[in-house]
Amino acid sequence: MRDRCSLIIVLVLVLLGAACQAPAPANVPSATLAILPVWPQPPAEPRIRYVRSVSGAQDWGIIKSFFRRMFDALAGKGDEHFIRPTGVAERDGVLYVADPGARALWILDAVQNHSVKVTGIGNSALTSPVAVAVRPDGAVFVADTWLQKVFLLDREGGLIRVAADQGLERPAGLAYDPATERLYVADSASHQILSYGPDGVLVRTWGRAGTRDGEFNHPTHIALDKTGTPLVTDALNFRIQAFDAEGRFLWKLGRHGDASGDLAAPKGLATDNAGHVYIVDALFDTVEIFDRDGSFLLAFGERGSQAGQFWLPAGLFIDPRDQIYVADAYNRRIQVFALGSDKGAGQ
Repeated sequence: MRDRCSLIIVLVLVLLGAACQAPAPANVPSATLAILPVWPQPPAEPRIRYVRSVSGAQDWGIIKSFFRRMFDALAGKGDEHFIRPTGVAERDGVLYVADPGARALWILDAVQNHSVKVTGIGNSALTSPVAVAVRPDGAVFVADTWLQKVFLLDREGGLIRVAADQGLERPAGLAYDPATERLYVADSASHQILSYGPDGVLVRTWGRAGTRDGEFNHPTHIALDKTGTPLVTDALNFRIQAFDAEGRFLWKLGRHGDASGDLAAPKGLATDNAGHVYIVDALFDTVEIFDRDGSFLLAFGERGSQAGQFWLPAGLFIDPRDQIYVADAYNRRIQVFALGSDKGAGQ
């Protein structure tokens, strides 16, 4: 008993000492604090700049209470971190991360100083949560490819309902349109896009296997531009296709190759406020930026593990302030970037 009391006193003293220290910006290596990466390189005017990396709740500004830290220390439990994040979204200070490596959905709420790691929904354990999409009220859709379902959860990770399961084989990408309350799902196995109403009923499908306009070869990601136009990563056709809400083909961009502006392994995509299209390329370890005519504007990132470098990046999200979130899967982190000019990239 005396030894246990002594141990508790030592732990309390250690934790008190740690609490009195101002936390360092752990998400930025000290060697990079003076000069953070920008693109393009000087003397050109910067268009994209690195902001931060997030590997877990602490990097998002969530601080454990003294008693929580004491309990974790006694239990031998350290801080938890992402394992292989592939999907990311942010809204009102809440970061949502789909992490199939951890078999979890992370909800990091900096405003409420609260985090949730969701590993099970109802009677189902999450197995391969790969994509997320967020409603304006903070409720989040998460797609699990193995369970062949899309769940809708509240900000605490509680199940609201199964948002989609009818017709799904391998749901890989999600997008939500608040104006129409439509949920769009890219199904990689069936080579289709499916849209669901607010009651979870399947409203429409489009696409089939092929290389023609409106056909797909394993679509993996989907995003909506500022007008609500669905954009789809047609992965093994090495292109992006755009459609109207009824599934009618509108336009496309991208081609296969290994030169600047080519695509080798396109993954996540998003658009900024100026309408530029951003595409993650997992093989090149970059994010490529195009205008709506398909002209290549700029790429940022390179292979590596330092700030602004990637290792098999996957998901992509751009918030209303044009902050860019990249799921840097095999570096086990989310990297955040911002447009470095009010004019935006490429203007």
